[in-house]
Amino acid sequence: MIQVLRSSWALLLGLMLLMLGNGLQGTLLGVRGEIEGFSTFQMSLVMSTYFAGFLGGSRLAPGMIRRVGHVRVFAALASFISAVLILYPAYANPYAWMVERLIIGFCFSGVYVTTESWLNNAATNETRGQSLALYSIVQVLGILSAQGILLLGDPAGFVLFIVPSILVSISFAPILLSISPTPAFESTKPMSLKELYKTSPLSIVGVFLVGGAFSAQFGMAAVFGTQAGMSIPQISLFISMFYVGAVLALFPLGWLSDRMDRRLLIGCEAVIAGVGALLGFVFGDNFYVLLVAAAIIGSMINPLYSLLLAYLNDYLDTDQMAAGSAGMMFINGLGAIGGPVLTGWVMTMVGPGGFFLFIATLLLATAGYAAYRMTRRPGMSSDDTASYVPVMMSASPVAVEAAQEWAAEAAEDAAADESTA
Repeated sequence: MIQVLRSSWALLLGLMLLMLGNGLQGTLLGVRGEIEGFSTFQMSLVMSTYFAGFLGGSRLAPGMIRRVGHVRVFAALASFISAVLILYPAYANPYAWMVERLIIGFCFSGVYVTTESWLNNAATNETRGQSLALYSIVQVLGILSAQGILLLGDPAGFVLFIVPSILVSISFAPILLSISPTPAFESTKPMSLKELYKTSPLSIVGVFLVGGAFSAQFGMAAVFGTQAGMSIPQISLFISMFYVGAVLALFPLGWLSDRMDRRLLIGCEAVIAGVGALLGFVFGDNFYVLLVAAAIIGSMINPLYSLLLAYLNDYLDTDQMAAGSAGMMFINGLGAIGGPVLTGWVMTMVGPGGFFLFIATLLLATAGYAAYRMTRRPGMSSDDTASYVPVMMSASPVAVEAAQEWAAEAAEDAAADESTA
């Protein structure tokens, strides 16, 4: 781990600043939208366009990098991010915000692709797993720390929009001045959706549903907080609990996944998260219960993505893993686009508690489908399963493919050890 920090500290620092900027602007928009009088459904559309832009960026950014290079793509997209962050308060209109969120989602996706390419290139076969673990930790800590910055200014003013713009601008320095060489970039053609579904129906259905639940949590938590009458410090603490839970559970659940039937673990995680969401729905007037509900949901949703990816790998050859990850990213993105919109619609119908009700529905549906799939084919021995690698749902295809590469290398090493035993 020390070796990874020594070789990649500049990249990780730049990534931390990027996540601070992204985490702050997401929460801030939810609060500012209420101040500006935007409806819940309008804010759900604003939040949804981020994921549409992110999906588009994950598909187009690799081609941009191949044409003009990592440095130019990073500098151009990060500049757009800084500019859009300043534009939000300059013209507070939900339709303008939709366009700006689309742009910023596209740009953040491209910036993540660039940063993760450098980070992956700096890792060796021996340190790639540690590098990915540090990457996931930095992502969560960046978003978590951003919630504290929200308390330092007035959401009705300009300062809190200027702060993430500055953070993103500063992130240029450690990344662009890093001595890490510019990596070669190759994109992977995804497997067809039909092939992926035949290989692992649970992974495909699960990642679509979990993608919707995660985007609802990521995009609409601040909107829920304002609709529920929380103060700014309460909203900050409420959103923080999602990521505190994620940090605490990511690795223990990964350890479990390598030692039991992954379908059972997927189902149990989804049930626990679904029950946590129902807890928030039923006791939505108790702030402390909401904190517990947020921690439970966050602790289960993020590990579910890595677990579903690992379960898909159990049924893929090592040379198919990268292609499988690209397909999983696309399906997850489709689910994520619809999450905030449907959440906003449910909240309009039943009130703020619709936020938790929608998340509970998706997660319990995931658990039900996992239970159904356990009746369709026998489980795989834990000795034959692929390695679990923690990957956050906000990661770009580069990080996911790096995780797949590490899993493939681990599988090959295990096979080599068996052949020499």
